[in-house]
Amino acid sequence: MQAFIHGMVLAFGLILPLGVQNLFVFTQGAEQPKFRRALPATITASISDTLLILLAVLGLSVIVGEVEWLRIVMMCGGAVFLIYMGYSMWRTKPRTGLGQDRRELSIKEQIVFALSVSLLNPHAILDTVGVIGTSALRYTAADKVWFTAACILVSWCWFLALTIAGRILKQLDGTGRMLVIINKCSAIFVWLTAVWLLLDIIGWNPN
Repeated sequence: MQAFIHGMVLAFGLILPLGVQNLFVFTQGAEQPKFRRALPATITASISDTLLILLAVLGLSVIVGEVEWLRIVMMCGGAVFLIYMGYSMWRTKPRTGLGQDRRELSIKEQIVFALSVSLLNPHAILDTVGVIGTSALRYTAADKVWFTAACILVSWCWFLALTIAGRILKQLDGTGRMLVIINKCSAIFVWLTAVWLLLDIIGWNPN
């Protein structure tokens, strides 16, 4: 039980801070016409986090930090996806009526975007390895299973909660103005993250 509680607290602390992945899942919950239409993003983000957690516990994802060319390729790919996703978010207009022309992200686009913000950010991977992977070393056998299960459970519940929160905001925001502001702010945040990745690639250091 101690391992399970430790896993829950640790995973919640890692996943709670504002990030591109959280923003994307939240906005899909708010933008899609029906709850089930937002589930591809929710499920993909959850599965991606599950994979990262399992790799961290097994100690395999440390390879990303050791192989320099793989890290650079992932960062370049992540930056490109983030720039495109920011562009899509900026142009997004919420549905406020049946007569308004509105195009939501398709299932394929949701999956691709969710994968990109989940798996193409080496910093997120290294954080998972450094925190969850390291913490898992103190457990063995059944305790490690409970610890891992708790981390995965928190991840799935969190992304589902973000999707529901997006739906609630959409119902409260009948004019769609709040969603427009959120989309614009999300796009800027995503672009800044892409710039940060590119600066990291070229080795820029403000100090």
